[in-house]
Amino acid sequence: MPRALFAWPVLLIIAVAGWFVWYATTATGPGPYPVELHVERGTALKDVAAQLQRHGIIEHPFAFSVLGRLTGKAGQIKAGGYLFEASASPWELLRKLTQGETLLGRITIIEGWTFRQMREALDRHPGLRNDTKGMSDQELLAALGIDAAHPEGLFFPDTYYFDQGSSDRAVLLRAHHHMQQLLHEAWRDRPPGLPYKSPYEILIMASIIEKETGAPEERSLIAAVFLNRLRLGMRLQTDPTVIYGMGERFDGNLRKADLLTDTPYNTYTRAGLPPTPIALPGAASIRAAINPEASRALYFVSKGDGRHQFSDTLDEHNRAVARYQRNRP
Repeated sequence: MPRALFAWPVLLIIAVAGWFVWYATTATGPGPYPVELHVERGTALKDVAAQLQRHGIIEHPFAFSVLGRLTGKAGQIKAGGYLFEASASPWELLRKLTQGETLLGRITIIEGWTFRQMREALDRHPGLRNDTKGMSDQELLAALGIDAAHPEGLFFPDTYYFDQGSSDRAVLLRAHHHMQQLLHEAWRDRPPGLPYKSPYEILIMASIIEKETGAPEERSLIAAVFLNRLRLGMRLQTDPTVIYGMGERFDGNLRKADLLTDTPYNTYTRAGLPPTPIALPGAASIRAAINPEASRALYFVSKGDGRHQFSDTLDEHNRAVARYQRNRP
């Protein structure tokens, strides 16, 4: 066989290899950057390549798939959200996808939200996989391995970052572990003389403090009022607990009849702390619960500007109510 016939296959292989090296290391075109791309768990490389082509990131999806197979990276694609801000070579794209350089999502859980509001926010978030959607609260606690009868207050309100496509269970577990850590520290560092029997009671008190004031500097004084009442055997008489106990019956207006209707959370009809927290308290409210201000105050009334007037006696309180609530001098 003539020597020239042997040369053609060799030259063809060299040409293909040369093109492939050029392809793998040459940046793609300008494209419509930036581009966000979401890769579901278990997506095959060829399907990822098709996504990249649809978004204008690569031109040759088959070559991209071959590159992945030749380099042994075809089965190493990481799920998540990716942000492509500028053109990159197929090799750089493959490295990004296999090293999991994902675009982080985030969700902010607001201090004072109820657990129901937290679940609604998780369910609505487009970057999370809703593995707990449709579960009852008890089923959710069991799925998370949390030994508790009620979920309220057990999850710390904060901003949580996650890989796009992560399970909402992962966010819930992080929020729970964070809250448990803070409660452990609060119980360990509490001063003597506080009327708490467990870390859970600190959590309940912190949730009431969280709902009672929007003024950060008042938290420790709010705590003092409620702790003073507990020590004296007085009822806490705090509206947010009544509202929580009403559940969906609350229409935005709290009436005298509501204050007289007994529920486990009505602190006008029942003494002591309610049976569970009434919201997700933040760190400042937890600190206030174990560091109350030195005060003999037993009452407070809203001034209408987000702050309160505090009083030591009922006579002082009645005068404050007349001034701030009834608009009388």
